[in-house]
Order: sequence, then structure tokens, then C-alpha cells
Amino acid sequence: MANTLPHVEDAASTTYLPPKGEYETFADEAHYEEKVREWGLSVKKEYWYKERTHQRIVTIKGYEVYGKTKEHNTIVLEFEDGNLTCIHPAYLKEMQSPSFAKAAISDTEVVIDKKKENTSKGNVEKPASPESKTAVKKEQPMKQGKKEKAPKIELPTDKVHFTATVKQFALTWNHFNEDNDEVVVLENVVIQQEEPIQIGLAWCSHSKTLKKLELEPGNALEFDAKIVKKKLAKGKDVDEEFIIEDPVHYKINNPSKLKKS
Repeated sequence: MANTLPHVEDAASTTYLPPKGEYETFADEAHYEEKVREWGLSVKKEYWYKERTHQRIVTIKGYEVYGKTKEHNTIVLEFEDGNLTCIHPAYLKEMQSPSFAKAAISDTEVVIDKKKENTSKGNVEKPASPESKTAVKKEQPMKQGKKEKAPKIELPTDKVHFTATVKQFALTWNHFNEDNDEVVVLENVVIQQEEPIQIGLAWCSHSKTLKKLELEPGNALEFDAKIVKKKLAKGKDVDEEFIIEDPVHYKINNPSKLKKS
């Protein structure tokens, strides 16, 4: 179905949700392409931002990170008039469809408020009695088969220097574009600083920059990058050689100054 919404550039017609403060920007073109694909979008310079009565051209200016593991993103968009707004990656992807129809933001806010109200009312619990607390404590030793947790590591927020070894190539499921993405699994990952931090296993996207190095398992690497806690999801319907054998809890973002040996 063809687009029927008019293209307008009227700031008064748009409701903005600007970033709350500092946000991440792209280091280079390769970083931009990597993040856009991670969000399930086609790589291009301009996208459509659609309201109920109109649509506008926007560009991706950067992104915010949130969540305990800093693995979730909100995209920061820039309109042609310079205004900024934030949007969830999946929502921006929906807006690119010719048949997209957007509900009024005011209606959405009412629904969200009602959900919060119902949740707050439904989750009111009476204080547990001393007897019930004792019962819970007695039951705890009976629990078995707890999942192994990754050791707690204080991760730096800025770019740092790494050494690592290529362990294997693997495929991970990307729920945004509903397809597998190729990644590189690294082992013996160490943050090289005055007091080195042993990370162990980590993963990163097999970007164009990395593909130029023609990596093979066993290659030693040095690079600068950021690191976040983000578990590597397994791919769907993949060959045995691309299956991830061990749990990988950390992701390397935007590696640069790469050296292979």
C-alpha cells in the first residue's frame, strides 16, 4: 500500500521526547552500520518518522543505553529543523512500513497510566509474618540446579585497551530483524591497565572492519573498545560449527586500532 501521509516539516505537529542528557554517538561509519543492523533497520542515511496525520524525514543522531547491563538502546533522532526525539528501535522499524498507522500519544499515555495503576493495586501484599519468613528460609536449601552466574566485574565505561584471542565464529539470533547475525567469540580477554582485569570470554559483531583482518581461530588481537555486560544469545537452526559452546556474558563494542598477530 502506498504512503498517503503528507510530508510536512511542522515542529508544532510533532510531540518530542528529547534525550535526558548525554547520549552515545557513532565513532565512525562502520560503528553506525553495526548499530543500525543490530536494531533491525536497513542501513541508510534518512528514515521516516510518522505521526497520525503526517510524516517527517529524520536521521539517527546517536543512542541512549539503559538497563542494569546497559544492553538496551533508545535511538536519538534528529529532524530537519534540528529538534531531537527518542524512540525504541522496534518502533522506528515499524514506522518504515507503508501501512504504518500511529495511535495518538495521549491515548498511549492513558493506557500506560492505567497499567501502572492496576499493577500497583494488584501487587499490594501484606507484610510476611515471622513464621512465613522462617518457612522460606527452611525451604531455600532444597533448591537445586541454580544457573551459574557470571562473576561480578566492575566494567569501565570508557574505551580501554584489550588483548584477546579469537576462539570461534558463531551465529546469534537478532530479534529485531528476525535473523541470525555473525559474531566473533573471543577468549582470554583482558583489559590491559595498571591492574589488568580478566574478562575471560566476550563477543563482538563480525563487522566489515573485522572482516578485513581475515581472522581465524587462534589469532591474537590487540584493540581499543568499550565493553558491556550482554549475554550472547544462541542462533536458530545453525550448523554445528556456528553453535556457541560456552555462555558468553560480555560484549565488545566498536573495536578500533586493531592489531592481529
